[in-house]
Amino acid sequence: MRKLFQTIDSISEWSGKIVSFVIYAGILMLVFEVVARYFFDSPTIWAHGYSQRLFGSYFILVGAFTLLKDAHVRVDIIYQRFSLRVRAFLDILNYALLILWTSVLVKEGITFFANSWAIREADEMALAHPVYPVKFLLVVGVVLILLQGISRIIMSCITLVKGVKYES
Repeated sequence: MRKLFQTIDSISEWSGKIVSFVIYAGILMLVFEVVARYFFDSPTIWAHGYSQRLFGSYFILVGAFTLLKDAHVRVDIIYQRFSLRVRAFLDILNYALLILWTSVLVKEGITFFANSWAIREADEMALAHPVYPVKFLLVVGVVLILLQGISRIIMSCITLVKGVKYES
């Protein structure tokens, strides 16, 4: 079981680190747009759409990494006052909701992507950029979050039963 947790953690770790570099591409894109627009009076027709897709993909793809690092928003001032077992129980409740939510998102996301792929969906902008690659990345990101959530809920169950923090 520990090997499975380590594998999931490893996937979340390397995918998060790789995707973290995407933020630089987005920043460069926006800087280019601002310079082109305000210094050369020559705005682009592509930067806005691509930056939206890039940042949208980025935020969902780093979700599993954020979950791995236990960096999601939580009211720590209250959470830390509880015993380890109570925190594990609260984590189980949170991860159960996360798993439910991501399971629905995976199911619907696959349909969303498949329909987009089938018609080779493109946006309404002048360049008609394809939309389906981003929809695929959204499914990948949600699957990664789901796997990390499953790993975390099992670890929390072990922590609840044993009374000792279980680490992968």
